[in-house]
Amino acid sequence: MILIKLGGSVITDKSQYKKFNQDQASRLCREIAESGRSVMIVHGAGSFGHVLAKRYAVQEGLTDFGKVTPAAMVHHDAMELGMLLTSELMKVGIPAASVSPGTCFVMDDGKLIVNDDEAIRRMAHVGIMPVMFGDVVMDRKRGFGIVSGDQLMELMADMFKPDRIVFVSDIDGLYDKNPKTNPDARFIPEVTSEIMDAVDSREDVDDVTGGVRNKMESMLRMCTPERDCVLINGTVPGRLLSLLKGEDVPCTIAKM
Repeated sequence: MILIKLGGSVITDKSQYKKFNQDQASRLCREIAESGRSVMIVHGAGSFGHVLAKRYAVQEGLTDFGKVTPAAMVHHDAMELGMLLTSELMKVGIPAASVSPGTCFVMDDGKLIVNDDEAIRRMAHVGIMPVMFGDVVMDRKRGFGIVSGDQLMELMADMFKPDRIVFVSDIDGLYDKNPKTNPDARFIPEVTSEIMDAVDSREDVDDVTGGVRNKMESMLRMCTPERDCVLINGTVPGRLLSLLKGEDVPCTIAKM
C-alpha cells in the first residue's frame, strides 16, 4: 500500500480563500485510480484552512474567546474541502469517506493524542478509504489547535504501515532554496537529515502548520530501512501516475 499526501498547494489555490482546484484534483484522483495501486490518502487544508487560520492565529489556541468563531469557521471550511476531494475520488470509482480529525482526536499541548482508532481501521478493513486532512482539533491545554496533514501522515503511516510514502506538492522536489523566488536554486534528488540542515525553509505563502521544514522533518521520520518517502510535483500531468506505476520521475527521495 502507498500512503499519499495531496498537498493543499495542488488541490487549492493557496493565495485565494476557498479556491478549489477541481481540474487538478480530478486529474490526480484519476491518476491514482488508473494506477491500480492500493493507496491511502491524506490532504492538506490549502486555502480552505490556512487563510483564516493565519488571519486569526488559530494555531495559537484559545488565547481569547474572540477566536472561538474563527476556529469553528476554519473547521467548517476544512470539512468542506474534504467533501470536495472525496467527491472527486468517488467519481473515479474509489469509495472514500472524509474523516475529520477534529471529531476523532484531541491534542495535548500541540501533541496529537489517539486513544481510539477502531472506527478508522474498520472503515479501511471493509474497503472504504478514510481520507483525513489538516483540521482544527481540541487541545487539553490550549483549548484548540491545528493538526497538519503532515502530522496525520505520520499517524496513518504508523497505523497502516505503507510500503512507500508520497508527498504531492507543486514543485519537482526539494531545493536548497525556494525555486519560485531563486532562479539559482539547486535541486536535491536525495535528502538526509544532514542535507536538510542546509536547506532554506522559507515559503512563498504563509503556512500556519510549519511549511517546508516541518514537511522535510516529517518525511525523514517516516523513513525506515525498507521504506522511502518521495516528494513529487503533482501539477505535471501524468507524473503521479508514472511514479505509482514504478517508473522513474523527477522527484526527491528522503532516506534514513
